Amino acid sequence: MDSIKSKLKEISPTLFGALRSGRDGLVRIADLPGMVFHPWRRESNQRLKEYQNMHSGKRCFVIGNGPSLKHTDLSLLKDEYTFGMNRIYLAFEERGFQTSFLVSVNDLVIEQSHEDFRDLSMPKFFSWRSKELLFPESQPDINSHFLYTTYTGPKFNKQINNRFWEGATVTYVCLQLAFCMGFSEVYLIGVDHSFDTKGKANQTIVSSGDDPNHFSPEYFGKGFRWQLPDLDTSEISYRLAYQNYLAAGRHVFDATIGGKLQVFPKVDYSSLFS
Repeated sequence: MDSIKSKLKEISPTLFGALRSGRDGLVRIADLPGMVFHPWRRESNQRLKEYQNMHSGKRCFVIGNGPSLKHTDLSLLKDEYTFGMNRIYLAFEERGFQTSFLVSVNDLVIEQSHEDFRDLSMPKFFSWRSKELLFPESQPDINSHFLYTTYTGPKFNKQINNRFWEGATVTYVCLQLAFCMGFSEVYLIGVDHSFDTKGKANQTIVSSGDDPNHFSPEYFGKGFRWQLPDLDTSEISYRLAYQNYLAAGRHVFDATIGGKLQVFPKVDYSSLFS
């Protein structure tokens, strides 16, 4: 009985929040039973709670995967807290570093990279949707954590066990995670906010050759399925992050070399390591 009461207490805020948000919220209701009652969920939530405010008052770097990363001295980040995204691990061997955290929530990326993700040893954060794709026959490893993320219902999440809006970019999920962990200063690098490949936002395409949009030609290389960016929605999410950080007396800066994003104050990357 106590277990049932506990689960009902967990589901109630999410359920009523979904109902209040209208049609988009109703779409999310279908995910709630599995999200709340799945046997992995409670264990995942307990491990996630350990990260809430774990790094209060510290600074971190959110590393995008744009071409500018090729011109960024990543060796300077050796003693920093860093968030890497998606296939950033392709840079680990060449650059001689590994990020503190790895975050991936895009279904197509996880579907095609899940074996690589399982081999990584740092704390990893994935969308709850991907749980069975990543671990179809076994319990998740201790370094894998699952976030409840959704495409709909714009919000900025401050509690790590609550719902994360994906905001059309995994970078926004990282900004919310960094806030939940307590970081007071966040610096973006490699967030170029521009793509050579053009087309309708969110359209799924298949790469026909080397990838010109990321730091490595292999990132979304030949045969890789990926979705074209939705830069307009990304900017909405970035503004939401900027406002929430400022309201909490915290800050997000853009240290991307030559980046096109105009939402966050710009800083010179090299000046951060005087």
